[in-house]
Amino acid sequence: MGVIMQAFYWDCPRLEGREYAWWSCVTGKVTSLRKAGFTALWLPPPYKAANLGGPSMGYDPYDYYDLGAIDQKGARETWFGSEDELRALITAAHDQGMQVYADVVFNHNSGGDAPEVNPLDNVTRWTRFNPGSKKFPRDYKCFHPSPYETWDGGTFGDMPDVCHRDPYVYEQIIEFARFLLEDVGFDGFRYDCVKGYGGWMTRAIQELRALREGRVFKPFGVGECWDSDRVITDWLDETNAWSDNPAAAFDFPLRDRLKNLADTYGYSLTNLAAAGTLVGERPAQAVTFVENHDVARSNPIINGKMLAYAYILTHEGYPCVFWQDYYNWQLGREGAADGIAALVGAHEQYAGGATAILYADEVLYVMQRCGFGAQPGLVAVINNLGDRWNGRAVKTQWGSTRLAPAAWGGQDRATPQEKWTDAQGWAELWAPPRGYAVYVPRP
Repeated sequence: MGVIMQAFYWDCPRLEGREYAWWSCVTGKVTSLRKAGFTALWLPPPYKAANLGGPSMGYDPYDYYDLGAIDQKGARETWFGSEDELRALITAAHDQGMQVYADVVFNHNSGGDAPEVNPLDNVTRWTRFNPGSKKFPRDYKCFHPSPYETWDGGTFGDMPDVCHRDPYVYEQIIEFARFLLEDVGFDGFRYDCVKGYGGWMTRAIQELRALREGRVFKPFGVGECWDSDRVITDWLDETNAWSDNPAAAFDFPLRDRLKNLADTYGYSLTNLAAAGTLVGERPAQAVTFVENHDVARSNPIINGKMLAYAYILTHEGYPCVFWQDYYNWQLGREGAADGIAALVGAHEQYAGGATAILYADEVLYVMQRCGFGAQPGLVAVINNLGDRWNGRAVKTQWGSTRLAPAAWGGQDRATPQEKWTDAQGWAELWAPPRGYAVYVPRP
């Protein structure tokens, strides 16, 4: 399915000294990211935010159509840059054959221009929006409580909650999504806070038939349903019922296990093979990740993060790499065998087909991708022992085949040995202490 780069983290423009210039910063990395094997970029919300108290990351949307070209809310540009710079970034990614996904926030708005009394409950809220773009103006009828809908999935702080069943709101959101796809050039969406509104709204966007340069396409979509495996599955069922373009979801249950794998001493690797994750039950709809802009602030992985990346970049699902890990924490290591870049390369060249667990115990985990099409498959070994190499004989699908290490890392930086399988496919495969090794078939 490719590999996504989440091309931002919280407060990245300020922390990197690229305020109002983040789009240009990402543009400068596009060529090297594509060379490493990345196939898509996930960008932060691209439109003008409320900017209450200073520049905002965009999760408080004010003017959906102002992509950094209108002087309002304290600046002309968004915190990430101008509209022209955003469009240039998307063009640069497309020129490299990469897709670009927009983070969209449809649950709530912020930065209203005037307060209004909602006659349904006589409560005053800041629900009068007069955006500088003159597109999608809003008043209290666009928000909850609404005569069109009694159910509301929950509020986000004290921001007005959008009512999607209002025919005007529904039409405006659909047209905005079409604008991002057809005019701006985005290829899909990351839907923020999807538990706050009905899955039918996401399904309606997913079923859009966008037209760009004479080509009809449907958007990619992934929802942030931050909850248990059961709740995520229920959301997918609701959202994708009768849909011809199903949305995916982030695998938060898997991330919890990866956090324990990396940070919890003695964590049993049998948990990696247990039920209860999206990638294990619905791999085609799973977007796997190690960190994102939220969990990195609230519950970050401190130790052994490469073990987690070794997992998501060898297993099924659509893996997403975090910008801060790749660049700021220097885990990308392009050109080296022990970085994320080597795992991305192995994923793109070899990680096709179904997953088979060849062995799992408390301290050793061995899996195989069985191959599909041009991707012949691979074997990954994860070792949770902290003081020595660990491995065992496993039966692979390749008889009389050379298996060469393509990516590896751990507390011992020595290179794993190449192995030959016997006629039945058996070989003894090893990984470094608190480390991993990815073996691939070679001529």
